[in-house]
Amino acid sequence: MDWWFDPRRTYDDNVRNGPFGPFDGHPPERDAPTTPAERFLGHTVRRPFGIAAGPLPTARHCAAAFSHGFDVNVYKTVRSRAMPAHPFPNTLAVRVDGDLCAEPGVTLLVDGDLDTAHSISNSYGVPSPDPDQWQPDMAAAAASAANGQVLVGSCQGTRDGDDTALIADYARTAQLVAETGAGAVELNLSCPNEGTGALLCFDTPLVARVARAAKERIGDVPLVLKIAYFRDDDALASLVRAVAPVADGIAAVNTLPALLVDAAGRQALPGPGRETAGVCGASIRWAGLDMVRRLARHREASDEAYTILGVGGVLTADDYETYRHAGADAVMTATGAMRDASLGRAVSALAR
Repeated sequence: MDWWFDPRRTYDDNVRNGPFGPFDGHPPERDAPTTPAERFLGHTVRRPFGIAAGPLPTARHCAAAFSHGFDVNVYKTVRSRAMPAHPFPNTLAVRVDGDLCAEPGVTLLVDGDLDTAHSISNSYGVPSPDPDQWQPDMAAAAASAANGQVLVGSCQGTRDGDDTALIADYARTAQLVAETGAGAVELNLSCPNEGTGALLCFDTPLVARVARAAKERIGDVPLVLKIAYFRDDDALASLVRAVAPVADGIAAVNTLPALLVDAAGRQALPGPGRETAGVCGASIRWAGLDMVRRLARHREASDEAYTILGVGGVLTADDYETYRHAGADAVMTATGAMRDASLGRAVSALAR
């Protein structure tokens, strides 16, 4: 398989030398651009479809994604300080029979045959350059969007002290993203590498404080919250009520967690704290769709107007349409785009 963000290479190699394969040099250009006709967070776009935070770590990657027909793209999550990636390897083929259960403690077998995988691990951590490096690069990525396209900048606070310090760091980083000219700011509240019990998105009072602080700093720039799968629907409803007054959009899901082991039953990813990793791809599609339907139901019940971004297991143009029918206002892919660089053009070709 011709990966353009190549999971067989280190993260740093992808950043320094990518994109590879079909994205290298940015061809092909869109064959027949559609007229911008749909709305996404105040922007008119050709299609509310693009690549989620993860495989677009530089302006080069983003420009290539735009040129291949992905119209709403998310620059990989950045921080207020430099942070390295987890040790290599980060992505392995995850063998799942059907849907991945959302219950904690599921153990899955992995191997290195990524070309046959429809689900993969995500264990990069949240690496980031220093803002002096990523701010101008994100600005270049935003400028590479053509008419009917938009860049979203993803960011995350770094816990280095109490909740007040974390809130301040989220707000400061969101402001740095907004300064780049990105069309929206996404707060990553659901990094799978922090462990399911520690995910910020499950702490509704703290999320509300983070969202308010970030919105105060970014003003009219749309704010999106990226969350994980909620098993408890009452908890999801509570979160929606708390953040809907300030959040312009909610994106779900990030990944589902699982314990990953090799054929000998050993921990598959090296290093402490990496027994559990996020799983992406076809096996979590059900979770993304379930969250979209529930978010749509809660939106209708609350008379709020937030945008719903559906993410998880989008591998084909049919998956895009399934998400839209479920209630997603926009649809994002990561694994699907990495596997198939033509996916953006396939969605563009769909009848309106």
